[in-house]
Amino acid sequence: MATSSVKLLGGRPSPFVNRVVMALEMKSVEYEVVEINPHDKPEVLIKINPVHQKVPVLIHDDRPVCESLLIVQYIDDAWTNGPSILPPDPYDRATARFWAAFIDDKLVPLLGQIRVAEGEEAKKLVFEKISEAFLLLEEAFINCSKGKAFFGGDDVGYLDIALGSFVGWVRVTEIMSGTKLLDETKTPRLVGWTERLYSDSLVKDVMLEPQTLLQLLKKFKAMSKAASD
Repeated sequence: MATSSVKLLGGRPSPFVNRVVMALEMKSVEYEVVEINPHDKPEVLIKINPVHQKVPVLIHDDRPVCESLLIVQYIDDAWTNGPSILPPDPYDRATARFWAAFIDDKLVPLLGQIRVAEGEEAKKLVFEKISEAFLLLEEAFINCSKGKAFFGGDDVGYLDIALGSFVGWVRVTEIMSGTKLLDETKTPRLVGWTERLYSDSLVKDVMLEPQTLLQLLKKFKAMSKAASD
């Protein structure tokens, strides 16, 4: 596949963009990353994704595909070479999609709430809800992995990509808050999974380390403050 036929609009700090990068790497697809600052909402982004106006957007043969989980599924369908991203069994596929939706609908908004929660009680409540979400994902890992290394079995799969893209930002939240979200005593299997994920050849060159993300976050906050002054 020629590089020019596959373009990805977005930037590496975005966990949603990283989902797509992992899927493309998994399928050995040649692609070009077009760096887009989603906060600026440039005209090209508004034109190509007028509904949500956000990254990532995959452009394949001049046709755009939007929304990270849908893009990952599209990549799995469009490139049949290489390993399958979604499980081959229909029930396992449905289960993986269910938990991926849980991540985006429940867990991701909670991670966002931590940054805006005011007061210790409000923050404590959010942390408790996140802890409950990870307990559910711990059980999901047990059932989906079937005793193997990843949600997808022996290798990284759809649900590993869906949740794994947020691991770095979870660690950043832990550093900034001083609170463990992925706790070895409560979710030991998920903690072991994160360690294996970061050492996997597919992931280690894609996902930014937590300290790098933290520096980028501080830089972005400083820029936002300077712009508002």
